[in-house]
Amino acid sequence: MDNRDAVSAFLRSRREKITPEQAGLPVYGRRRVPGLRRGEVAALAGVSVEYYTRLERGSLRGVSDSVLDALAHALRLDDTERAYLYDLARAAGPAPAARTRQRTARQTVRASVLRIVEGMPALPAYVMNNRLDTLAANELGRALYAPMYDDPACRGNVARFAFLNSGAGRFYRDWEPMARFAVGALRVEAARDPYDRELTDLIGELSTRSDPFRVMWASHDVHVFRQSTKRLTHPVVGDLELDQETMALADESGLSVVVYSARRDTPAEDALTLLANWSATTGRDREADAAGNPPPGQH
Repeated sequence: MDNRDAVSAFLRSRREKITPEQAGLPVYGRRRVPGLRRGEVAALAGVSVEYYTRLERGSLRGVSDSVLDALAHALRLDDTERAYLYDLARAAGPAPAARTRQRTARQTVRASVLRIVEGMPALPAYVMNNRLDTLAANELGRALYAPMYDDPACRGNVARFAFLNSGAGRFYRDWEPMARFAVGALRVEAARDPYDRELTDLIGELSTRSDPFRVMWASHDVHVFRQSTKRLTHPVVGDLELDQETMALADESGLSVVVYSARRDTPAEDALTLLANWSATTGRDREADAAGNPPPGQH
């Protein structure tokens, strides 16, 4: 896999973010480059300048774990960035087998997982893959993300919604941090599974259609969804402040269960109750329309 451009841009972007003071290095005179020089990174990592220069030009093929660890330490990478560096190094090697089988399995949500999601009717929940596709959701989860599900162009994908839906900036009250997290998550997955054609197509689509995505993608920041607080403005129930937990399934599927909850005795808890009632009512109305009958109370 030729990922030299991604490797080069990532190492250079991390080097440029570290000041000599942060690295514990003395500063003499005026510096013409942002962050550290290549020679300084090489010294911190314990490798030659020539060797580090070759790495920053994108050649990670065959690099040992000890060198990767030294680079991660020198560049002050966090856990997510360190894992991303290792993924880039693995992708630079021979193509792994069974890619087709893995991609097929990744799209399958086990019945037991569906039962778990549907068994939490008071909490919005959905199943998401590493491309940020929502593959299944309970009723309250679909109600919470109604603006996304109501837009066929999003195809249930959180990144498409964030960057291509004109209402996403109102729905996410903290749109920019959320959007950057989404881009960072896609970049992590692109390094972990560079042979995923659907992911490549998604990144190409967003890069072509969204200037903000293109700018954020060029930053080479990486992110893994875990827990966070989401501040949303729902078109039906108004403002919500919800805690989000993202729990990866303990298998090779790459799927996660995402659950939102409101703190007790808060306006958000009341809003979720109202949203559940609204969802149940609209659900009955849809069923009545499908059956050709008026909903209750309209006989």
